[in-house]
Amino acid sequence: MLPSFIKSLAVPLIAAAYAMGAANQLLEVTNFGSNPTKVRMFTYKPTNLVSNPALIVAMHYCTGTAQAYFSGTQYANLADQMKSFMVIYPHAPDSGGCWDVHSTETLTHNAGGDSLGIASMIRYAITNYGVDPTRVFATGTSSGAMMTNVLLGAYPDLIAAGSAWAGVPYGCFAGAGMWNSACAQGQLTKTAAQWGDAVRSGYPGYTGNRPKMQIWHGTVDNTLSYNNFGEAIKQWTNVFGYSTTPTSVQQNSPIQGWTRSTYGPKFQAISAAGVGHDIPVQASEVLAWFGLTGNSGTTTVDSSPGPGPTSTPTSTTTASGPGQTHWGQCGGNGYTGPTVCQSPYTCQVLNPWYSQCL
Repeated sequence: MLPSFIKSLAVPLIAAAYAMGAANQLLEVTNFGSNPTKVRMFTYKPTNLVSNPALIVAMHYCTGTAQAYFSGTQYANLADQMKSFMVIYPHAPDSGGCWDVHSTETLTHNAGGDSLGIASMIRYAITNYGVDPTRVFATGTSSGAMMTNVLLGAYPDLIAAGSAWAGVPYGCFAGAGMWNSACAQGQLTKTAAQWGDAVRSGYPGYTGNRPKMQIWHGTVDNTLSYNNFGEAIKQWTNVFGYSTTPTSVQQNSPIQGWTRSTYGPKFQAISAAGVGHDIPVQASEVLAWFGLTGNSGTTTVDSSPGPGPTSTPTSTTTASGPGQTHWGQCGGNGYTGPTVCQSPYTCQVLNPWYSQCL
């Protein structure tokens, strides 16, 4: 029986519609370097991957697995389409599927914990797959979002950018066990400088460039309080030396009711009104933030499916003419954007929540 707090961190994702789109399967890699907690490494490489590709490290939520995050998000499908990046899906060693984001070891550069195992995966990929060391990116949901924060703090030399979905600030769970109720409930508050110092403590003496960061959070998240969104804004604006007042605010971006606040070229925060802990990942938005596609904030994007029954994908053809661009979302329950795809693309229904121009 899983503890109730681990169950509450689980993020329901629908696998079937997305898994069937990926051309290849996950491949497990062993003996990839220092790995004190025995994190497992799974890779996804599209056929005809370009030389010197980018790398995305995509980390699952509590109770999740590498396979679940592979199947429940679009990164593998987009890798197949673009051929310009590969994906590593780490698998947490904890029996509940959560990441160690609390120990001194994992929060410190090369000191141990789950983060060192993931860092070893990145180093292995650079050496053995020819990954471009300047284009390594981290993303994840819930516990995976927490680990995204950890990697950006403890390994800024390896990560170029991060995108964290429904997480907490770096170090918010520090000193606790696998669960920190005060942090989860939004009761842990610090000054911007204190939060920034926490990030800087992850790699003492580091003076290089800091990876840019993007955070996403639902306003009615009852698992990891929305208060953590505000604390994370304080943290990362301090790290980059930005004001806590955004330089620009975009309403209904990238989805109706969501608000994107940009604080500088290296940090933006997106608030999802009325959304709970199961925030739907916008994979194309993440790629845009990483610089692998167009400009984040100006493209209409895709969504991984939300909770509900699976469905058999079908396709429909819309009229040609001005409309959504290639790979953009064109339909789905609750979607209010363009429903016509630009020629020659057609709107294909992947599940009740998401249709895409392909």
